Amino acid sequence: MRIALGSDHAGYDLKALLVSTLEQWNYEVLDVGAANATDSVDYPDFGAAVGRAVAEGNADLGVAVCGSGIGISIAANKVPGVRAALAHDATSARLAREHNHANVLCLGARLIGAPVALDALEAWLHATPGEGRHLARVAKLAELDQHVGI
Repeated sequence: MRIALGSDHAGYDLKALLVSTLEQWNYEVLDVGAANATDSVDYPDFGAAVGRAVAEGNADLGVAVCGSGIGISIAANKVPGVRAALAHDATSARLAREHNHANVLCLGARLIGAPVALDALEAWLHATPGEGRHLARVAKLAELDQHVGI
């Protein structure tokens, strides 16, 4: 499985930890930037890059990190086909995948520590997207992608 990761400067250190952890867990990683934690960059660029990697099929899933996780999740969700979810712990990450079929996990580096982020990532990766009532709801989300700009 290939996972795209991106962050702004505020999320860089956490992203670097997630990249190395995913590689240790034998996932293929597509790092779309940022390149460091010192040069200020714009979170929309990296949220969109992760979203496009997933939507275009260059990655199976994506992880996006900024200071709060909010801005980068908004940016990723602007890409049709992306269901980016901001998670604060393992439970919210697991439910995002199970109930909402989230294909991009967003994390706030300034709000959660590394152990919580790693637990959330692991829970999200091991969760199984639910069926039944969840499929109809996810279909409604996909339908909203068809009405972009309306």
